Amino acid sequence: MGEKAVPSLRRRVKRSCPSCGPELGGEEKKGRGNPISVQLFPPELVEHIVSFLPVRDVVALGQTCHYFHEVCDAEGVWRRICRKLNTKGLYFQAFGGRRRCLSKSVAPLLAHGYRRFLPTKDHIFILDYAGTLFFLKNALVSSTLGQIQWKRACRYVVLCRGAKDFASDPRCDTVYRKYLYVLATREQLEVVGTTSSRACDCVEVYLQSSGQRVFKMTFHHSMSFKQIVLVGQETQRALLLLTEEGKIYSLVVNETQLDQPRSYTVQLALRKVSRCLPHLRVACMASNQSSTLYITDEGGVYFEVHTPGVYRDLFGTLQAFDPLDQQMPLALSLPAKILFCALGYNHLGLVDEFGRIFMQGNNRYGQLGTGDKMDRGEPTQVYYLQHPIALWCGLNHSLVLSQGLDFSKELLGCGCGAGGRLPGWPKGSASFVKLHVKVPLCACSLCSTRECLYMLSSHDIEQHPAYRDLPASKVVGTPEPNAGSGVLQDPGGTAWACKEYLSQIYSCSTLQDRMEKMKEIVGWMPLLAAQKDFFWEALDMLQKAAGGVGQGPPTPES
Repeated sequence: MGEKAVPSLRRRVKRSCPSCGPELGGEEKKGRGNPISVQLFPPELVEHIVSFLPVRDVVALGQTCHYFHEVCDAEGVWRRICRKLNTKGLYFQAFGGRRRCLSKSVAPLLAHGYRRFLPTKDHIFILDYAGTLFFLKNALVSSTLGQIQWKRACRYVVLCRGAKDFASDPRCDTVYRKYLYVLATREQLEVVGTTSSRACDCVEVYLQSSGQRVFKMTFHHSMSFKQIVLVGQETQRALLLLTEEGKIYSLVVNETQLDQPRSYTVQLALRKVSRCLPHLRVACMASNQSSTLYITDEGGVYFEVHTPGVYRDLFGTLQAFDPLDQQMPLALSLPAKILFCALGYNHLGLVDEFGRIFMQGNNRYGQLGTGDKMDRGEPTQVYYLQHPIALWCGLNHSLVLSQGLDFSKELLGCGCGAGGRLPGWPKGSASFVKLHVKVPLCACSLCSTRECLYMLSSHDIEQHPAYRDLPASKVVGTPEPNAGSGVLQDPGGTAWACKEYLSQIYSCSTLQDRMEKMKEIVGWMPLLAAQKDFFWEALDMLQKAAGGVGQGPPTPES
């Protein structure tokens, strides 16, 4: 008689970490081989596999057991992840083209992080945290159609070392950036013929086209500076230098004569803001061609305006403008401490310690992002936009780099959209809208010129500003009960505005006109960019269902 085959019992090993022993398992299913655990693989192979996971998955896997915690915390895993992400770099997008994605430049691998950058007509300059100024040569070229295109900057040189800061013509048009002013520290001999030396600050002027140094001025060793900005025309270029003690000195040079081989005598003088207000310690400066903005260490803001036209655009009046004393600083009235700012040609943006954005100045193209085109003679808060990473103001448009709760970043813009400067919004917008640009994960600063949009991606040393929580008593627009009647008040006038919007919709004769009017009203309302996109998409769907042709998100016009 044949014996009946009896399935053999096998032991199933189940490990949660190397310290766990074998456990008895049940009877194996038919056709199933021996179980293989990933923990039986060589550690180097497991680390290599884990390094291909996204960062969030690596963190989640490291929380499952002791074994994977050690694997996911290995130095080799994170070295491969950082090399794969390669977040450091300069990203670029040319305006006017069809490409909606940013192309990445070849950044200097020897750089110790990226502190700041400055594009010129043909090249790009990058300063790292070790004081090395890199010169990316021939980064931009013109195509056969006349458009600016990116040429991968495979060659870069070190322009100078020991640099603290650098500046060029403050106008947005890179054509005017002929010279580069570098604030640096150099060793100078104390006495001629001796070997002893001491460190002295100096300003070196380079030609942006070739990187050749054409001018140098050295200061006394007792004066130490940390920032340099430029203001004024080429023939009367004023260099403003900020000392470590918070004082501001200025000197005037003639750029049209810098390339001539001759000696110059310049006079370094204390700026009026430091001379008339000696108790102020200036923390940072910002400038354009005709105005300068100072932020003190206590968060106060002081303004210098040198032309009557820009003064009228910024403050709406010429009542306090004195053409004979253009350096007299004007204090701006603000509700909280200011952390950083952005200064355009005739408008500005301020960010306070609570992450609130305040805009002021000319609003002809809607560059203040307030939803209308009315000028603001004093700082006005943009309520629907908070906690920005970076803020930038240009000739007639503004950009904000923000971060969501999931750490994803997006770029918002408002103002004039001519020339493609607001990608996805060729007609512009009077409110901050989400631009059709893919933002790098570690983007930390941005800059826009007439031809291009730049974003610097770096996460090395400096962190984003830590905003404080706004107290409930200072939240503007929160309905509060009336002590007399017990009825909720409406300090922002929201109810009146909604009634006005409804009356405008009722005045339209056809359904299609009402849809278009509703789209415009959505653009006027102080909503988040995602909320506006939702309403516009929903209105497009309703319009198509009603038999109309869906139009894209319109430009809100006042």
